[in-house]
Amino acid sequence: AENTQLGAYADIPVFSDFRELLARKDIDAVVIASPDHWHAAMAVRAAEAGKDIYCEKPLSLTVKEGRAMVEATRKHNRVFQTGSMQRSWPEFRQTAELIRNGYIGEVKRIKVNVGPPPTAYNLAAEPIPEGLNWTAWLGPNAPVAFNSELAPPLSKDVFPNWRNYKEFGGGMVTDWGAHMFDIVQWSLDMDSSGPVDVIPPDGNEHPFLTYRYDNGIVMTHEKWEWNNAIHFIGTEGEIKVQRKKLETTPVALATKVIGEAEKRVYKSENHYKDFLEAMRKRSKPICDVEIGHRTASVCNIGNIAYQLKRPLQWNPKKEQFKKDAEANALLGRPLLNDWAINI
Repeated sequence: AENTQLGAYADIPVFSDFRELLARKDIDAVVIASPDHWHAAMAVRAAEAGKDIYCEKPLSLTVKEGRAMVEATRKHNRVFQTGSMQRSWPEFRQTAELIRNGYIGEVKRIKVNVGPPPTAYNLAAEPIPEGLNWTAWLGPNAPVAFNSELAPPLSKDVFPNWRNYKEFGGGMVTDWGAHMFDIVQWSLDMDSSGPVDVIPPDGNEHPFLTYRYDNGIVMTHEKWEWNNAIHFIGTEGEIKVQRKKLETTPVALATKVIGEAEKRVYKSENHYKDFLEAMRKRSKPICDVEIGHRTASVCNIGNIAYQLKRPLQWNPKKEQFKKDAEANALLGRPLLNDWAINI
């Protein structure tokens, strides 16, 4: 492939097939920043090729693809950083440590505002632009008509909206949820687990998508005053947090210095540097693949509840819904033969 887009970086090799890059012995690690429908197929092959991996969030399009990414990472002893970089930001670290140390008492309710679930792909067909290999862009997905909203030209400074369609992404529930539900999971020390109930809006007792953890904590996906933000409500205080903004009740908690003898979380001040250091040490970085998978699972089971419009019971250990074959069928999806993985 010819590099025509990178200006001063035009001498950097580009590939139309990422497997050519994976075959190079001088490559130690890869960054996966493709649309979500590609993440699992790329990450599993990268692990098999002996590469360490930085993969953008949300980790996976389905729960089963996420688990396959975890298993491939472990099998091939790879370092894997999920791009939920808020874990490396001080306002979110402060939130997690305040909650883990009981500074707002027992957490009872959590409100998460991240935007809507996805819709089915329904855009009108447009001519495929010259130079775009649409079959390659679709990769593991079944063929659909091209529309520039999915893949706008690089010359246009616009946000690609493939993320709004369930064939390619999980809407804002996964796109922003992978950031904000991630901070909830971290704060509650749930990085190896998740909720046990997910209830869609019913216009009655549950006006919003509602999650319930086994310890009784209730989390809702709902609009409130802050966009892309979390509101923790405890028996002795509250925390509101979004990027570069932290408000607490009592007010002094926002700047409370957490003591060395108290419960501390993994401290990273730069998500990318943390990945490189983990590569050198052969250690798990701050947002290891299992963590990214568990957060993506929270998002993905929420979208399944939205789609089926009925309450679901989730077993986070088995990663299955209880006695619901239709819901369990949505935990994975077929990947076209060239891109199939073991799930």
